[in-house]
Amino acid sequence: MKKLVLIAFLLVCGMFSAGLFRAAAQNNPYDIDDECYKYFKEAELLVGKPGFDEVNDALLHAAITKGDTKAQTLYYVERLKNAIRLIPTQGSTTPEEDTRILKFQEELKEVANKYGFPQYYYYSYELVQNYFFNHRQPIRTMELLQEMQQTAADRKEPYGEWLSYRYMVALYISQSDYVTAKKYILKAINIHETTKDPIVRKQTIARLYCDLSDTYAIGMDSVKICLNKAQAASQLHLDTLRCEYHLAKLAAYEKRTEDYYHHRDYCYNDPQLNTISVTAAKLFETLDSIIEGHFDYNKVNDLAFSRVREVKYIANVAEVYGYKDQAFELERLLVRKFERQLASLNQSKIAEMDARLGNKILSAELATKTTEVQNIYRLVMILLIILLIGILIFLIAHINSLRKHNKQLEEANEKVMLANAAKTRFVQNMSHEVRTPLNAIVGFSQLLSLPDGTFSPEEKEEFSGHIINNTKMLTMLLDDILNTTAMDSGNYRIQYEEGECGFMCQAAISSAEHRLQPGVTMRYEQDFEGPYTFRTDPRRVQQIIINLLTNACKHTQEGEIVLKCSLNENPGEVTFSVTDSGTGVPADMAEKIFERFAKLNEFVQGTGLGLPICRDIAGLMGGRVFLDTTYAGKGARFVFVLPVVPPENTDTTK
Repeated sequence: MKKLVLIAFLLVCGMFSAGLFRAAAQNNPYDIDDECYKYFKEAELLVGKPGFDEVNDALLHAAITKGDTKAQTLYYVERLKNAIRLIPTQGSTTPEEDTRILKFQEELKEVANKYGFPQYYYYSYELVQNYFFNHRQPIRTMELLQEMQQTAADRKEPYGEWLSYRYMVALYISQSDYVTAKKYILKAINIHETTKDPIVRKQTIARLYCDLSDTYAIGMDSVKICLNKAQAASQLHLDTLRCEYHLAKLAAYEKRTEDYYHHRDYCYNDPQLNTISVTAAKLFETLDSIIEGHFDYNKVNDLAFSRVREVKYIANVAEVYGYKDQAFELERLLVRKFERQLASLNQSKIAEMDARLGNKILSAELATKTTEVQNIYRLVMILLIILLIGILIFLIAHINSLRKHNKQLEEANEKVMLANAAKTRFVQNMSHEVRTPLNAIVGFSQLLSLPDGTFSPEEKEEFSGHIINNTKMLTMLLDDILNTTAMDSGNYRIQYEEGECGFMCQAAISSAEHRLQPGVTMRYEQDFEGPYTFRTDPRRVQQIIINLLTNACKHTQEGEIVLKCSLNENPGEVTFSVTDSGTGVPADMAEKIFERFAKLNEFVQGTGLGLPICRDIAGLMGGRVFLDTTYAGKGARFVFVLPVVPPENTDTTK
């Protein structure tokens, strides 16, 4: 009896001293017992190789002996990783393999819950969803991520929700679906910025901002904003490298050659560049050839790029540097590649659904065969299975036929709807454009119809001039109805003659001031003395200025609208500007508003076609129209710039 008591005492002392040793020996990144860490590192190196089980079992034994619960959890992590690694990544898996992987995941989740390590609980989802994704089971992958997200929400664990959104981002980016990926990027960033969870707060979000920059159109201000935030959030070396990689691409697009070479060389000199993108070297080589003027489209193999986004960058940079035809061919390659990816993904989904259906039928068949093993029943079952297969084949063929027919009907209906919508938008736009000069004609005609003596001959002559001017503009707009297609094809007509700045501006104000809201004033000013005449198309100039003034009237509730003509703001050019004290335009929408049918406020009258048409007409005359994002006052300032001398390659009869 005394001997048993002595043994128990020594055992307790040994466990206590082991606990003290463990507490004093946690000098490793995982904060586990050093002896356990030694086994863990060996197990990591042997994942998927012979000898793994012995080393991992030694890790578990040491963890139990030391009372190290985190090391015990890592044993289950390594076991799940090894089971996944043993299954070849190519080809399909068997139901038994899938069941084994899911069983190991459940055991890891149970242990992580028991010992309070949520990071490994959710890490199990990452491992298993990667397993199903690599084996072309996208539906199963999505179900796991949704389960993970729902579990985290139910348990009120921000870390799990944040991690699930990150995995969603990676999944959709791998499928080149940047629209859906953007939604989950913003959710992940919002959790990181609002949560108090220390595990989430210490995570780096630089990569999320880099990925977010890829969801915007190349060259937008939002891309720069995202990359600035990514640089500010960088914590790791890979964060900095990823930022440099994205900054190099942006600099190439913006033709900032020195900056491009600076960022590119930084990436080239980093041995971890392939971690960011396996095709980075090929991308830089192609961008170099574009910048240096020896770009050869035939040497670009779209299959060499793992991400469609990189080929898109090449196409855009090529277009900026004048390789328009080759950029167009690259865009065509992108479309074909994306179609292949989409077809491959759909085939994977269909194959996965068929496999699941087959598994269910097999399970039902096995359950039935366990009841009575008699020849007569076997024969009946075989006959029934044959009959069911025949019916299933017939139903599948019939369903496929119906799907094909429905798809054709949907495509035809969609084309009809798009054509009808395009017609409606076109008619609305023309109505918007015609109404302004027509109202001016009616208004001045009514003034002329007043009894004699109401206005002086000079005033009547001025009214007549406005009527003639707006009549010409109305005629021009009606011609535009017939020539709208010609604008898209590059055959829009520009007729040059002498135009006087003050007259064109005053005429534009006269045509637009009836749209002023109560209490708002409109005036004209210039930074030069006397009249100034230059060669241009006066009617087109007035059309653009009237459009800008009309937009200002719609968005200005109080204050004033100032139309200014300057010869000094851009030397060698005539600069017209419309400044209002209205609602203004956000800087990140400076280019968006020039897209066709784009509107900041759906409740304000207009079709969203005025600004795009202004920009197109200005471009034909060698000029430009843009929003002044440097304007610091209340409201907005739109600028219309024209060369004093028309471009040499512009046909004056065009």
